[in-house]
Amino acid sequence: MTLITADFVLTCNEQFEIIEEGAVLFDTQILEVGKASILKEKHPTATLLQTPKNSVLLPGLINSHVHLEFSANQSMLRYGDFIPWLQSIIAHRDELSALATTELMTCKLHEMLKSGTTSLGAISSFGADLEACVNAPQRVVYFNEVLGSVPSAVDVMYSDFRGRLEASKEFTCKHFIPAISVHSPYSTHPILAKKALQLALDEGCVVSTHFMESPAERAWMDEGSGDFQSFFSAFNPHAKPMCTSVEYLALFEKNATLFTHGVHANQAELHTIAEQNATLTHCPVSNRLLGVGALDVEAVENENINLTLGTDGLSSNISLSLWDEMRSSLMMHSDKALNTLAKTLLQSVTCNAAHALKLPCGALKEGLASDMIVVTLPQECAIETLPLQLILHTHHTHLTFIDGEELC
Repeated sequence: MTLITADFVLTCNEQFEIIEEGAVLFDTQILEVGKASILKEKHPTATLLQTPKNSVLLPGLINSHVHLEFSANQSMLRYGDFIPWLQSIIAHRDELSALATTELMTCKLHEMLKSGTTSLGAISSFGADLEACVNAPQRVVYFNEVLGSVPSAVDVMYSDFRGRLEASKEFTCKHFIPAISVHSPYSTHPILAKKALQLALDEGCVVSTHFMESPAERAWMDEGSGDFQSFFSAFNPHAKPMCTSVEYLALFEKNATLFTHGVHANQAELHTIAEQNATLTHCPVSNRLLGVGALDVEAVENENINLTLGTDGLSSNISLSLWDEMRSSLMMHSDKALNTLAKTLLQSVTCNAAHALKLPCGALKEGLASDMIVVTLPQECAIETLPLQLILHTHHTHLTFIDGEELC
């Protein structure tokens, strides 16, 4: 057993308890959390690990939505508007795929680890990231993605998806959990989505999907108009929406689902997501770079929807660090009180994300896995401002543990 002490222990438990001069007793699991003085006296034979001045011990961070297969992009893609960005993705997809080697994706995973990300939800479109994710030090929920809008190609697309899913299942363990992603309502035929979602139910898989990311998607789903009409007409002059947003949401009624983006989801759609006990994953930097607007966080909170945070991929971001993502969110949502929003963001990358991905971590709580990080602040700070100061000043960890093993 090891007893680690810190100036602050940020538990991220149900009460968001912060313990001054706190400590955690752990092995592979967390055994006890409390005041350092009490735990030292109670467990005199435990190995003592003391952290530096102004240290904070908190759960490892969880990135709910990241596309590693586009990790090679730096300045190749177009930003500012969703459709030109999507067109640049199509134009450069083969080149970016060739550059996104296993070595590069492994490097990005280690960079994420150094910034404190100990678990992630990896959205895999092609399976090219499988080796990197299987060998990652983090816990990985591996979302095999299905998409395809042509009815005659449903069987072929499902077969390809099923093959990738089965390949990933060969590596199932406590640190690698296969899952299923349905790309979006504008790209995935309902028949294909139904087949994948039934499979997710049968196999107990968590599900992810992109939903109402852009004004283009809103106009297309509502009226079959807007920028997507021009986009799809280049492939099929008779293209029309495959379902309504209500019909799409209904497909996920029985699944444990993370709906990603939701920037243009209306009140009725958010209410449906809440009724399904589903999660909404916010990707603020991606939303800004693609010019789609900002998520109405207050509307999400009013519906009591579980909110998580994701970096999306480097196709629409310049960093996979959740600290960078949280800082961007602080600045984007200028109508929210800073200290309140900081607490919300830290919950979104710890306990909320663990709940959404069904992971045994996300809080410093007895019985959970010992996935923990230690960070240090540059100066002393008041306990009331700790969440905010953490987000403002943290870039890398001082210590990182997964299952109680020190990694970096």
